[in-house]
Amino acid sequence: MMPFYGRFDHFQQAVKSVIAQSDPDWRLVIVDDVYPDLAPGLWAQGLDDERITYVRNETNLRPSRNYRKCVSLMQSEFAVMMGCDDIMLPNYVSRMKELTTRFPTASIFQPGVSIVDGDGLASSPLADKAKAWYRFRGTGARAFSGERLATSLLRGNWTYFPSLTWRVSELQAHGFRIDLDVVQDLAMLMEITKDGGTLVLDDQVCFNYRRHGASVSAITGPDGSKFAQERTLFAEAARDCSALGWPRAARAARFHFTSRMNALTDLPAALKSGHARGRRALLRHVFGS
Repeated sequence: MMPFYGRFDHFQQAVKSVIAQSDPDWRLVIVDDVYPDLAPGLWAQGLDDERITYVRNETNLRPSRNYRKCVSLMQSEFAVMMGCDDIMLPNYVSRMKELTTRFPTASIFQPGVSIVDGDGLASSPLADKAKAWYRFRGTGARAFSGERLATSLLRGNWTYFPSLTWRVSELQAHGFRIDLDVVQDLAMLMEITKDGGTLVLDDQVCFNYRRHGASVSAITGPDGSKFAQERTLFAEAARDCSALGWPRAARAARFHFTSRMNALTDLPAALKSGHARGRRALLRHVFGS
């Protein structure tokens, strides 16, 4: 699934990366969220590949509702919610098929990921370096679940949403939240984890995640809206983990140190822009209510 609203050139690279898979056993559904420029849609509809379906929404649904629509269109046992600006390396489908066979009951699969910038060049942002501290150590493909997984994700969400392979029945059972446009991936990860799901972490790189200034996360950082959503999510996670008898996970949710430090790095941009409301929101998130 590829929800689309963005740059034409990035979109073309994303679609072409799916077509270039070494394993041809895939199906791509593009869900255009009424992007103003019709050229990307016309280009997609002109592709001569029966595995590709193009759908254009009647009205703009925004990210979370469009993700929900994508889930409703899923027909396979496993699916990817790929970003329209990211790049699948040629071994993605083949590696995911290997992992889903090796871990037949797992709910989520996180492959090895490399970071690129808006121009497709290798990048190593500070935020990714910080979150990597909380990523599980080890090599090869290994499975995690329960409080250990919840604690790690709440300390710093080191997963890359567009690269994840999901068990479709889990997505359909929980549904993406429409009140969280930026952190709905962590919300879904937590719901599946609390429900007993397993995440498989792999080291073999087969996906390029594009991090750039036009992303939703980058735009909603300096104005504070991203972190308001995170506070909501962390408060709920602390409550739910306490109820499950997961004290370490509950403590990680209440403290959310990495999220606070991320807000701190957005403060200079808020100060420079003169965005008073954003500045107050960021300070509140960094230092607590």
